[in-house]
Amino acid sequence: MRLWRNLWSGYSRDIAIDLGTANTLVHVRGRGVVLREPSVVAVDRSNNAILAVGTEAKRMLGRTPPHITAVRPLKDGVIADFDIAEVMLRHFMHRVQRRRMLVHPTVVIGIPSGVTEVERRAVRDATVRAGARQVMLIEEPMAAAIGAGLPIWEPTGSMVVDIGGGTSEVAVIALSGVVAGRSVRVAGDEMDETIVQFMYHEHNLAVGPATAEAIKIEIGSAVSPNGNDEQVALARGRDLLTGLPKAVEVNAAQVREAIVAPLSGIVEAIRQTLEDTPPEISGDIMQQGIVLTGGGALLRGIDRYIAQETQMPVRMVEDPLTCVVLGAGRALEEADQFADTFVKLDGKA
Repeated sequence: MRLWRNLWSGYSRDIAIDLGTANTLVHVRGRGVVLREPSVVAVDRSNNAILAVGTEAKRMLGRTPPHITAVRPLKDGVIADFDIAEVMLRHFMHRVQRRRMLVHPTVVIGIPSGVTEVERRAVRDATVRAGARQVMLIEEPMAAAIGAGLPIWEPTGSMVVDIGGGTSEVAVIALSGVVAGRSVRVAGDEMDETIVQFMYHEHNLAVGPATAEAIKIEIGSAVSPNGNDEQVALARGRDLLTGLPKAVEVNAAQVREAIVAPLSGIVEAIRQTLEDTPPEISGDIMQQGIVLTGGGALLRGIDRYIAQETQMPVRMVEDPLTCVVLGAGRALEEADQFADTFVKLDGKA
């Protein structure tokens, strides 16, 4: 039996996937995290040919001729374009398998906690059609808690806030289950959109989401960085009055003003979750603190902002971007131990 398992693993390695709105990360059993790519596919609509996937496709966003479209197949954490999502998953799975797809892998894939049964099935079906032998779903906040090393089996409560591209997941976890939680479609993409709107209304400048994201990364912050708001970034776009190219300087304070609404939405989800949490577990969270994960947690000062707004201790994991996929990878490698954490679908795990 052991010989057969070794022979089987020689043809295929099971994988875990963090299928995000902004980025997809893949963990391969025995190899760790081997892929981080934008969740973007470039398609030639004249013949439906796939031109690029991942980083190369993201470079095309907002820069393509009419017959080419750079598509993000996920929106707000769920699949918006099933066929393109399947193409993207197949591409990434083939890349990391290193020609080992003779035997199809088992895949553990993270999903937002607030998705419907139909949306869960869409993720499962797309992954199966992309080449998976078996698909196990795990909610992203649970995977994030596992990746952060939180004591999910203990009666002690832990709170994790996973801020992604399309959704922010807030969950209080104890005894391998979610005691209270919220999934809100307010996250990194919403911050980018508010920067786009700010440039439109304040500077009569049309910029794309990629430019807004670059500004956010360069000078964005949730609180004033050591009282210094002198940092500036150059926003390039189209002047709405003249129709000509134009560049405008924006500073850190303006960007922070632009993103205050989505930040407030995340804090409100945390407050509502804390209100739903039993008093005994609330005491655990006050002692242990709120744990931040996800790419959106990389925004400067967001831990300080949440701590100020909630009056709770907040700590950041070492690598917020990989926390979900590391947790999904551990659940994959120790599937028997983590069996209770997988989402049940159609009456089966």
